[in-house]
Amino acid sequence: MVPSALVIGHGSIGARHVRLLRQRGCRTAVVSRRSIEATPTYGSLDEALDKARPNYVVIANETGQHMPTLTALSEAGYDGTLVVEKPLAAESCILPPHRFAAAFVGYQLRFHPVLQALRARLAGEEVIAAQAYVGQYLPDWRPGSDYRTGYSAQAELGGGALRDLSHELDYLGWLFGPWRRLAALGGRLGGLEIQSDDCWAVLIAFADCPLATLQLNYLDRVGRRELVIVTKLHTYRADLISGLLDCDGKIESFEVTRDRLLLAEHEAALSGDSSVLCSLAEGLTVVETVEAIEQAAETGGWIEA
Repeated sequence: MVPSALVIGHGSIGARHVRLLRQRGCRTAVVSRRSIEATPTYGSLDEALDKARPNYVVIANETGQHMPTLTALSEAGYDGTLVVEKPLAAESCILPPHRFAAAFVGYQLRFHPVLQALRARLAGEEVIAAQAYVGQYLPDWRPGSDYRTGYSAQAELGGGALRDLSHELDYLGWLFGPWRRLAALGGRLGGLEIQSDDCWAVLIAFADCPLATLQLNYLDRVGRRELVIVTKLHTYRADLISGLLDCDGKIESFEVTRDRLLLAEHEAALSGDSSVLCSLAEGLTVVETVEAIEQAAETGGWIEA
């Protein structure tokens, strides 16, 4: 049976979901206030559920609307598969009771071939330390649009570097287990014309990595996403943008594109393979970690899990 998909929101990420789901052969409709050519578009969720009758839904609207939309789906009795774009919510919350057949959060970096190879290599190794870094200049994110008017620039809409770039918090937990304690510095430190945070540094201890550091920002003019891991046996250096994994000087190259990762996420969710996908509970843990980082920066002390 050809899946009937519904994408809620048609910004840059929503449009990508629509394009890729249609490419995969899904009948795909959209909930959006915009007029969209060649795509069935509905002005409300209730109308879309009634007319499109989807069995696969992607929530891809503003971060601050993720949980209200999930709650609306629950209250409407939706019982298909759900994927919520990251982060799950702008702030920690209690998940509503629901009848979803399956539900996941869109941390598609778990499908990055470099991270998957690295996770396999780390099995059985004792990790000593890790250093993760992600930075990209916010004005370059969405060519043709004013970065100052997007949701990323507005804290009240759930924007900010800590939430937008929370892939790192998810994959570090995926690699090293739950965090134990953390300290942080950050906030709105750069010169961007935004009302949200733009730069953070976090010191964090995980169950399987006693010392990890994370830096993330909206300010790096080059754009980088890198990870260095030191174990008792090896040193690994991963470049997630270039698709390179260096183990003690021996470099492997992997093919990677943004579409490939998103397609892999959809394929897993549509096929019912949850082995790599981020669960709602794990997604909520990321949201709670974000708030712990903010609390640590505000108090200037350590936060225990």
